[in-house]
Amino acid sequence: MLLIQNVTVIDPKSGTQALGDILISGDRIQKIAPVIEPPTGAEILDGSGLCAGPGLVDVHVHFRDPGLTYKEDILTGAAAAAAGGFTTVVMMANTKPPIDSVEAVRYVLNKGKETGIHVETCGTVTVGMQGKKLTDMRALKEAGTAGFTDDGVPLMDEKLALEAMAAAAALKVPISFHEEDPTFIVNNGVNHGKASEYFGIGGSDRQAEISMIGRDIALAAQTGCCMDIQHISTKEGVELIRRAREEHPGLDIHAEATPHHIALTEEAVIEHGTLAKMNPPLRTTEDRLAIVEGLVDGTIDLIATDHAPHSVQEKAKLLTEAPSGVIGLETSLAVCVTELVEPRYLTLCQLMEKMAYNPARMYHLDCGYLAEGGPADIVLFDPAAGFVVGESFRSKAVNSPFIGQELKGVVRYTICNGRVVYENPAP
Repeated sequence: MLLIQNVTVIDPKSGTQALGDILISGDRIQKIAPVIEPPTGAEILDGSGLCAGPGLVDVHVHFRDPGLTYKEDILTGAAAAAAGGFTTVVMMANTKPPIDSVEAVRYVLNKGKETGIHVETCGTVTVGMQGKKLTDMRALKEAGTAGFTDDGVPLMDEKLALEAMAAAAALKVPISFHEEDPTFIVNNGVNHGKASEYFGIGGSDRQAEISMIGRDIALAAQTGCCMDIQHISTKEGVELIRRAREEHPGLDIHAEATPHHIALTEEAVIEHGTLAKMNPPLRTTEDRLAIVEGLVDGTIDLIATDHAPHSVQEKAKLLTEAPSGVIGLETSLAVCVTELVEPRYLTLCQLMEKMAYNPARMYHLDCGYLAEGGPADIVLFDPAAGFVVGESFRSKAVNSPFIGQELKGVVRYTICNGRVVYENPAP
């Protein structure tokens, strides 16, 4: 047994926050109360000054395994997740080969069992992520996929997208879309505007995202599928989702914001170069604030890292040649505490809702909340403790635009299935 004492318990499911104790027995929470008498032989963890939230749930990570494990693998990705307070992650399927077969699904899930956290995976929507033929989505679902996505590649064939949505709806799983029409992109990863002008390149126009979001909202309305619009970056995209929710309240549409789109603008690309290059790109201050407002009013209901590791050698290439993507698992909570909670855009309970409860609900996972009888997946963190992001991570990669930045919110312990899988106690 493990008894956590004197901790601020935050449960986004019930919307409650109160000082108390948490008693863990096995992989479940046995009791939550203001004071719990320590059972004989119980291990005691002093939570004074800490908050206990549900283990964070990230529905958008790239672990590069199989095939690209020089960037990351499932074991190192899971270690990075645990260090960031995450107890459940959903892998994207753009590995090499892609996760488009039953064998690939089984490989990922079996290797995930070797980690200390819960590793789920999506399967691809199309065979080989070629955008031409749907995978056997039913077989992949039966093998254990949590949902479907060709993330990294937009699905341009409208008829095929509609068929995929209908298939996902029949299987009752989410389908997630990377919303970037290449017609509007000259050089990806950099906003068409101040940043592209600074570097003298074409960049990625905002219309690339806007057009695709509009199309897919219309298609989702025809199928009733559970659709996730990934890593939103434009104010117009936020407004399209807001309007769709108002006009069609029954639509099961979700939207992700990444920590980097919450915190940064295209100015970061000018300052950090390839370390701030990602798809879709960082855009303007107006776009950033629209994303924050979307989180505040519930238009955007998910925060997901889009953890995208690359090697130092790859990111050292010219801006137009380096791959897009940044890591995020180990800094996500702190970025969100600093940028959303400290300025009072969100409460800690609302943040836990978007980083744990809502993501878990979308994927029908039994996690993301704290309750008696519920899973003992918990993050213990100090929201007031500050630190400077260093240059070493548990991830294999170091491609972070937050290196050198001072943030608030230190993860002290991550507990998954009742076991401590990460600890960083205060000195």
